[in-house]
Amino acid sequence: MDIGVFIPINNNGWIISATSPQYMPSFELNKAVVQKAESYGFDFALSMIKLHGFGGKTEFWDHGLESFTLMAALAPVTSRIRLYASTAVLTLPPAMVARMTATIDDVSGGRFGVNIVSGWHKIEYTQMGLWPGDEHFAKRYDYSTEYVRILRDLWETGISDLKGEYFQMDNCVLSPRPKAPIKIVSAGQSDRGMEFASQYCDFNFCLGEGVNEPTKAAAVPARVLEHAKRTGRDVGAYMLYMIIADETDEAALARWDLYNRGVDRDALAHLMGKAAEDINMSETSTAAKITRSASPINFNMGTLVGSYANVARMMDEAASMPGVKGIMLTFDDFLAGLDTFGTRIQPLMTSRAGRVPVGA
Repeated sequence: MDIGVFIPINNNGWIISATSPQYMPSFELNKAVVQKAESYGFDFALSMIKLHGFGGKTEFWDHGLESFTLMAALAPVTSRIRLYASTAVLTLPPAMVARMTATIDDVSGGRFGVNIVSGWHKIEYTQMGLWPGDEHFAKRYDYSTEYVRILRDLWETGISDLKGEYFQMDNCVLSPRPKAPIKIVSAGQSDRGMEFASQYCDFNFCLGEGVNEPTKAAAVPARVLEHAKRTGRDVGAYMLYMIIADETDEAALARWDLYNRGVDRDALAHLMGKAAEDINMSETSTAAKITRSASPINFNMGTLVGSYANVARMMDEAASMPGVKGIMLTFDDFLAGLDTFGTRIQPLMTSRAGRVPVGA
């Protein structure tokens, strides 16, 4: 099973609380995170793209870096780990993303991939005058389909002449091209999003669910698997979990309780309100999961809280769900969390048997 890290490209990571670790994003922080992940044998690191925060007293996600330039800077200071940057498809033309990708792939020695963000947080785009209208909620995967077809054309043949509803390419060229196939990922939770991933992507990121219920989301990777069977392509799920671990269950649960008591209610209200703007949300979409979340301070992602041994056991349970090819991790404290995962949790996991830290 692959293990990856969802790096802290925006302030305060993924906990909307005034009592969780507070920090600004920086190149130095993310370099330290990715280098630690690589040293512990992680397979990939992914940076999101978030262009407007949620405010509140924590100014949650009001401060953020840009994904492609960050990963380009991380490429020469790493050597093995795969690096994924995210493109918000309404903000960057696909021909430019294809060229940026070819460049960073060259810098990294063939370790670069792209995450497709079709967009549900409307204010990110209205602030720049790039929102095409609320009809985009229903058509965003149609838009992304043309987008990815152009990327694939340019990477694989060096030419795109696609004439679609959203893009009109006129003998568009790219050279030099990537020397090896570029991996594409997306994060569709709805059936339409999973259909898109099964046709055009290599992996689909999915939210784990619940606190200390590692297989509660089993139906999600199973749906990814079903969509992949229909297309005949090898596409699997990368599940997202947060780890809060300590010497004992009691110590870890005390930290989790502290974070919940410090919830930034204004930032959370912004998140819930903007998620509800998705007029086309289905029961399985990301927006729907957020609006009905019982534990929204970390976006209702799967959360594993406990002793090192119990977290290792729960990680193995999550890995056992059909359709799971990997797990992407977040932490309350990324640097300390990576060290405890690498030295205290990963060695106890049967799903990571044989993985040893780089240089060990």
